[in-house]
Amino acid sequence: MKLPLSALTLAAVVATSAQAQGLSYPVTRKVDQADTYHGTTVADPYRWLEDDNAADTKAWVVQQNEVTDKFLAAMPQRLPARRIYTELYNFERFGIPFHEGGRYFWTRNDGLQQQNVLYTAKSLGDTPQVALDPNTMSKDGTVALSGIVPSRNGKLLAYGVAGAGSDWQTWKVRDLATGQDLDDKIEWVKFSSASWTADGRGFFYARYDAPKDGEKLKGANYFQKLYYHRLGTPQSEDVLVAENRDDKEWGFGTEVSDDGQLLLISVWKSAGSKNGLMVLPLPQGRFAGGKPMPVTLSFDAQYTPVAVVGGKLIVKTDKDAPRGRLVAIDPRKPAPAAWKTLVAEGPDAMTAASAVGGRYLLSYLHDAATLVRVHAADGKPLSDVTLPGVGTAGGFGGRWGDRETFFSYTSLTTPASIYRYDVKTGKAELFKSPKTAFNSDDFETRREFVTSKDGTRFPIFIAAKKGLKLDGSNPTLLYGYGGFDIPITPGYGVTAATWLKMGGVYVIASIRGGGEYGSAWHEAGTKLKKQNVFDDFIAAGEWLVANKVASPATLAINGGSNGGLLVGAVTNQRPDLFAAAVPQVGVMDMLRYQNFTIGWAWATDYGTVKDSPEMFKALLAYSPLHNIKSGVNYPAVLITTGDHDDRVVPAHSFKYAAALQAAETGAAPKLIRIETNAGHGAGKPTSKIIEERSDVLAFIAHTMKLEVK
Repeated sequence: MKLPLSALTLAAVVATSAQAQGLSYPVTRKVDQADTYHGTTVADPYRWLEDDNAADTKAWVVQQNEVTDKFLAAMPQRLPARRIYTELYNFERFGIPFHEGGRYFWTRNDGLQQQNVLYTAKSLGDTPQVALDPNTMSKDGTVALSGIVPSRNGKLLAYGVAGAGSDWQTWKVRDLATGQDLDDKIEWVKFSSASWTADGRGFFYARYDAPKDGEKLKGANYFQKLYYHRLGTPQSEDVLVAENRDDKEWGFGTEVSDDGQLLLISVWKSAGSKNGLMVLPLPQGRFAGGKPMPVTLSFDAQYTPVAVVGGKLIVKTDKDAPRGRLVAIDPRKPAPAAWKTLVAEGPDAMTAASAVGGRYLLSYLHDAATLVRVHAADGKPLSDVTLPGVGTAGGFGGRWGDRETFFSYTSLTTPASIYRYDVKTGKAELFKSPKTAFNSDDFETRREFVTSKDGTRFPIFIAAKKGLKLDGSNPTLLYGYGGFDIPITPGYGVTAATWLKMGGVYVIASIRGGGEYGSAWHEAGTKLKKQNVFDDFIAAGEWLVANKVASPATLAINGGSNGGLLVGAVTNQRPDLFAAAVPQVGVMDMLRYQNFTIGWAWATDYGTVKDSPEMFKALLAYSPLHNIKSGVNYPAVLITTGDHDDRVVPAHSFKYAAALQAAETGAAPKLIRIETNAGHGAGKPTSKIIEERSDVLAFIAHTMKLEVK
């Protein structure tokens, strides 16, 4: 049930909540710190909060959490929201199966297990056996699997674990027959998986040098190195395969070809999609040393290796094709003039490609919904994979000689189901379908198109109860991201389902900066054009109000990481448009983000203050920390972060919260929820997910005076 809000002003709604609970923030001390950029001096009075190990910072975290906990505990919506979220989260979930060495592997969660469990079976009809259960690795569920890679013969499993949500990983090797770990232990791995040689004697991985004391969570990550680890030897004896002492930004991703004869090395320099590509011969499927041979190190486009077929390297690329194409490259003659186009660029963005069963399975986005097309070995189009509806599909992994593959399908109101696809016959059959407490039949999703400030058209997806009355009174939650070539597409999530069951409307916006329409769409939301992203998101909010889906008193926004930046920037630019804003683990200090951990890699999207006076001015113009408007009524704001976040360090949220609380932005609450022993989000245990996300929804509902039963 929702109360009518059309007669209430936004300021009255958000102010009542804070005043009723006598909200009083901790006083955050200021320091005399300023920096000069291109002749402009910018104060940074909360610089001391960047030191997350300092006693003062830890005390500040405790004080802030005490205020936030008291506020959240007093909300009548908190317990009902948590119960609904728990009920909807409690369903059996499966990962997409894959096949290796005569075994199938997939993950499963019975509903409320803290971490997903890895299972294996010799056939799909066999009773699966537990291969690895991370729930046994910690009492509080904060140790998570970060990667799983079986050897080619299916006897050994290389697996990575990470604690407290950190990006740092430790890799080990398990004997699947005995269930026991070998003595091998690989440390200081970050942003890397493992790739076994075909002989099963070892694997490739990438790592950084061990960080200095006190810099594990925030020291910059440079000079990644690619190694080969031979089983039974200590890590100190691992063979260095590739590095670049002249370019500290190089990083490496690896994959061994299906025939075991080539190591495919993707060389990345940032979080953007442009990369280099090298190959290393592996004679007789073993590592015999040698120097990787470049295919391209121009870093002018995306080059994603798909497979090696008939001695040719099959690559998905947006070189001279912003929406993507499939090409065949002779590794011995890699000049672009010699490339053969197998599948040309089309009207839709090619987002993924795999080579299975002698076919190429190519995934596309058509107005942010998935299409999958099948092509023959020569690139000739054969058919489409029939999907259940307008939604998101993913998976389709496997090897050139496999006959089957698996994929998942989901929509905003449909939980992910797993399908087995027979490549030869083209038939898809249901493998696993979840049973949840969410009744999809009660809700519907529609796609609408919004026109942005400069005339650009983009899709939004609106999920709501069937027969929704459009009178502007609907509590509406708008989600966005808009960055790093990552497409935002319709997919089921418990957060959206809980909000829908609470009586709300859930909306996602596929805005510029993402990968919905190819590289040009992405680049239109980067660097000096980043404001386009914010304009798009604001336009989505204005469309919802103009079309009476919501009103400023019933509209909330949410986003995480780059999406947290989005929410912070838009809140500064249009505080009148929203009742509540929830930026999660956001990049809030655009002048200093590049100084911490992997932040430098985001410069492809953001640019840095060092680039030029124009770039500095652009960053300063939208940086959430530096554009808080005193004397203006802001929406209710709940900032969330993790005290162990070593990707977007918590200092971003700390400084932003301190500045927001110190400014005169009206009586609406400005709170920060700091999860302890947690990171950026990956590997977060179920209990922490439920607590945090239900608190977010309860906070929004409380702001809008939405009664939750």
